[in-house]
Amino acid sequence: MQTPSRPTSVLLPVLAVVAGIASFSVMDAAMKAASLAVGVLTALLLRNVFAAVMTLPLWLAAGRPVPSRKVAKLHFQRSAVTAVMAALFFHGLVRIPMAEGMAISFFAPIIALYFAALLLGETIHPRAILAALLGLVGMVVIGADRFGAGEYGPDAIEGTIAIVFSAVFYALNLVLQRKQALLAGPIEIAQFQNFNLALIFLVFAPFYWTMPDAAALYWTLAGGALATTALLFLSWGYARAEAQVLVPVEYTGFLWAALMGWLIFGETLGPGVIAGTTLIVLGCWVGTMRAQNNT
Repeated sequence: MQTPSRPTSVLLPVLAVVAGIASFSVMDAAMKAASLAVGVLTALLLRNVFAAVMTLPLWLAAGRPVPSRKVAKLHFQRSAVTAVMAALFFHGLVRIPMAEGMAISFFAPIIALYFAALLLGETIHPRAILAALLGLVGMVVIGADRFGAGEYGPDAIEGTIAIVFSAVFYALNLVLQRKQALLAGPIEIAQFQNFNLALIFLVFAPFYWTMPDAAALYWTLAGGALATTALLFLSWGYARAEAQVLVPVEYTGFLWAALMGWLIFGETLGPGVIAGTTLIVLGCWVGTMRAQNNT
């Protein structure tokens, strides 16, 4: 069992999680582009095959850490949850703008607070609840602004429902991530998660496989690199701070999603973004302030 050194401040874990969320958000854009070209499941399979190949040299250089049976089971459990979460999320994301998809997915952190209490035995402090609620209100403000900007047909409704269900799996993923980070190092987590996900999607490949073109390969290769970077950052950060401290930081992903949606897909933002972003930043500050004062 790995026992990480305790930092003198939560600043570095928070910054690591911010970097991880940024990497995942840019990866979302790459995977949306790939999914539009070859389908969600083919894109996810290719991404995780590329990511497993990328992390293999790091795993070898780290001394080939092999998990115990208990930890290996946890690795696979999180991979299975992540597979369902990712399939639902990208199924929804190809049907609605990125900013809207991210806004809906932020139901996850508030659920994660209660999963953390149930599965990790963490105490839910009032500041953590307030932080999550501020972030959630920020997402509601932004989501209301986005949904009020246009008309939405059956595809958009289907996409919205898929992302709502994905958020539940994402909440469980956040808590398993914290538990996993306390038992294994970032490189081990990244290698086995990428390998397990590739294996899970490979089993079902005969039912959905689409031959990718050069552009789709480029986007999935970028997605694999970004997913690996995100896993390393998040695993390091979650090993060094409580889930309830880091959960509000998840809200920063909206800023990156909005930027990527605008740059790559020409998706525009309404005026509610400013108000919502203010609430998100305030929530992140409230969530980390308690831990900083205690250290």
